[in-house]
Amino acid sequence: MMAVSLANCCFSFLNASVKLQSSSSLSSPCCFVSAPQSPRASKHHHHLKRKSSRSDSSPPLLSNNPENQRKNQAGRDESCNNAHQTMAFKAFGSPKKDKKDAALSHQRTDDPAKIHDASFLNAVVKVYCTHTAPDYSLPWQKQRQFTSTGSAFMIGDGKLLTNAHCVEHDTQVKVKRRGDDRKYVAKVLVRGVDCDIALLSVESEDFWKGAEPLRLGHLPRLQDSVTVVGYPLGGDTISVTKGVVSRIEVTSYAHGSSDLLGIQIDAAINPGNSGGPAFNDQGECIGVAFQVYRSEETENIGYVIPTTVVSHFLTDYERNGKYTGYPCLGVLLQKLENPALRECLKVPTNEGVLVRRVEPTSYASKVLKEGDVIVSFDDLHVGCEGTVPFRSSERIAFRYLISQKFAGDIAELGIIRAGEHKKVQVVLRPRVHLVPYHIDGGQPSYIIVAGLVFTPLSEPLIEEECEDTIGLKLLTKARYSVARFRGEQIVILSQVLANEVNIGYEDMNNQQVLKFNGIPIRNIHHLAHLIDMCKDKYLVFEFEDNYVAVLEREASNSASLCILKDYGIPSERSADLLEPYVDPRDDTQALDQGIGDSPVSNLEIGFDGLVWA
Repeated sequence: MMAVSLANCCFSFLNASVKLQSSSSLSSPCCFVSAPQSPRASKHHHHLKRKSSRSDSSPPLLSNNPENQRKNQAGRDESCNNAHQTMAFKAFGSPKKDKKDAALSHQRTDDPAKIHDASFLNAVVKVYCTHTAPDYSLPWQKQRQFTSTGSAFMIGDGKLLTNAHCVEHDTQVKVKRRGDDRKYVAKVLVRGVDCDIALLSVESEDFWKGAEPLRLGHLPRLQDSVTVVGYPLGGDTISVTKGVVSRIEVTSYAHGSSDLLGIQIDAAINPGNSGGPAFNDQGECIGVAFQVYRSEETENIGYVIPTTVVSHFLTDYERNGKYTGYPCLGVLLQKLENPALRECLKVPTNEGVLVRRVEPTSYASKVLKEGDVIVSFDDLHVGCEGTVPFRSSERIAFRYLISQKFAGDIAELGIIRAGEHKKVQVVLRPRVHLVPYHIDGGQPSYIIVAGLVFTPLSEPLIEEECEDTIGLKLLTKARYSVARFRGEQIVILSQVLANEVNIGYEDMNNQQVLKFNGIPIRNIHHLAHLIDMCKDKYLVFEFEDNYVAVLEREASNSASLCILKDYGIPSERSADLLEPYVDPRDDTQALDQGIGDSPVSNLEIGFDGLVWA
């Protein structure tokens, strides 16, 4: 029992938790969620309630993002929060059932003389979204729909900008302008999950009559005034709060589980504000409200996505016709503050960060080795704390330089290897996650063989199943293992649909399948391909812990239609598995790599001496 409890708390990283000395949470107050309960609510939908309403005495779980609503549920129970004193990063959302006292805990400061008649307020609109999230435990269907509200603003060319978590798993999006009682249908053009930004379009010409898009301003300075505008819960009309810029640094983005530049402000940000703009005194938009920090020891700590991140997102979309994502080096770095450590590595000056691990899927694996010391990035010197100069008299995390690049860009690194200075070039690419935080296309892959349901392991599935049912070994792999090649997946037997053909296997669930007929499985598509090509009499599945399941091939094929009919399943496999299989692995790539010694996410690393970049 102790092991299970420890697993529940230690692996609560799906909730984007970071260990701190005090219990706190980072939540994005942008959307207001109304989540009706389904008959399966006790297993799959109870998280919507938990996210919707919390008192001020505990970290509020407010999220407009259906994905983050799952991410802040079972794994984030009170016992884990108290035992590990974690800080949670959650997307801004607020269920319509939230208590008003919790929603109105922040006082709003309006300046009627400057704000009331400001024309830029008319560019801020209210977003109404209907979400239908996938059911990861039953991947052939979706969960019951629910609705939420958030904020967005006009940026010109018939486009609106909002947060990605405000429109995740959308089936319908509508927007309403200030002072108008008509809602217009909007279309989601593109989502940037890692930067939590989405681009919307509205075709109706009536919606744009008299509209003036907002101007994107520059990155503000510390103590600059900031005004946050949006439609938070507590009322239906537009809301304005004021404050100052408190801090500008690389920040953890709850929705995307990424680290990008963020602006910390002390203006009140509440559920429903997500996607709304933040203005400077000149009426220029300096960013997008997206999350808040909640703690018993702090008040009014909100976060804004700066315009540098917004511009990067828009430029990426314009260049490629789609969003390709933020790139990374794919290396785990350690600070070099200790003089003895620098001397041992033959680093003569107080600079550089030590390479401790290199992801096999990154280009850096071709040019960097464990033990290298990175001392410069594009001729900018990297300090021993992993920081670089920022503006006139500030320093910022080295990862900021990487985030200024686009996927496919080349960076020149200055390194010290065994005391020798070298220059190497690295192609920057988006990071490959062995266990993804979000599912591309929305619907998870699956294949059913004689009632055995196989699907790839993902963070949403872990959240939905609850961590204690996944098992310690599988959770350890999810937290500590990196992909050995692009396209690799951990394929699990999710459950067994009972039938006479699978007698004896009915109680199997959430177990990793390693081999099929003696062949190691690379991903779910590879498993489907092997099954389709099999001509043997038996189908032999080898699982973790040396368990084996054997089915007769002809009997399995005969039983498949009956099983699908009995359980009301439309197809034995997801649509993506109907496509021809393409081997994602280069024959020269080695597969001998076990569980690593360090977490694969910065959110899981317990101190700031190590960081992924």
